[in-house]
Order: sequence, then structure tokens, then C-alpha cells
Amino acid sequence: MNIFKLYLFIILFFGCSNQPSELDLLNKEYPQGNYGNSMQKGIPNRIHEVLKNPDKYLNKNVLVSGVIDDVCPMRGCWIQISDKNQTGPIRVKVTDGEIVFPLSAKNHNVTVQGTFVRLDLSKDQAINWKVHLAKEKGVELDPNDIVLQKEDYYEYRINCTGAKVL
Repeated sequence: MNIFKLYLFIILFFGCSNQPSELDLLNKEYPQGNYGNSMQKGIPNRIHEVLKNPDKYLNKNVLVSGVIDDVCPMRGCWIQISDKNQTGPIRVKVTDGEIVFPLSAKNHNVTVQGTFVRLDLSKDQAINWKVHLAKEKGVELDPNDIVLQKEDYYEYRINCTGAKVL
């Protein structure tokens, strides 16, 4: 009987984790809080300031605030933020699984820190990116039906190391 208790203890102790799963984090009811690394102190830039003169901020560490317009519905690995009715959005990307933004963060204010970068895309990459983003939302696109605009060939984003959702 004691061996049974030992096996039960081992299964319960090692089989149960107090860490929430990525799915639990994605569906977290209350999104307020800190995500990732601690952020530097300072006055955050507004998105329109960064996008108005992107070369000034390119490949630099930035602190930016805005409103969350969208959240990656599959893994919470990106958010789109804007200045609401001014400029944006800009994608804020995190390493998959290291930070998970919950779907409930949509429409919340956020401050993010990370490296501001520009991704230049080939025609095939731009089409594949549009197909991928649609697929994340459960929409199937035929790549042959996609008509690209000039702005589809690049994307400004912040490779995020830390964020605070208010």
C-alpha cells in the first residue's frame, strides 16, 4: 500500500503544474499587468511620433504607448497598437510563448518597450503574410486573389521585450 501512495505522490507532484498554459494565458479574463522584462523609466512616445519620422527611431530601443486594437488570436504573440483616430496601427511582436498577450487586452491602453524595426517583404512574402494573418482569424484566402498595395511590401514593428497593459 505504501508503494501506491508513493506513486500517487509522484504523479500528483510532477504531473500537476502551477504554471498556466499558453491557452490559459491567451484567455486570461483580466489583462492588466506587466508582461516580459521590466521597462525603462521615461515618457513614452506616441505612435504618430514614431511613424511620422521612422528613420529617427529605426533599430533603436523605444518606449511607446497606445491602445491595443488587435491581439494574435492563436498565440497572443503580437498586438497591434494605435493612437486611436490618429495614426497606426503598429505591430508589437514578442517571441512566441515567452510573452502571451490575452485576447481580453483589446481596447486597453498599453506601454511597450523594444526595438523599432522595418520588415521589407518580397511579393511572395507579402502575399504569404496576408494569407497567414487571415488564417489566424479563421479566414482562408486564395493567394491568387490577393492584390497588393505599396504598403503591403513593408511593415514597421516593435520587437517587444516588455509591456504594461493598463
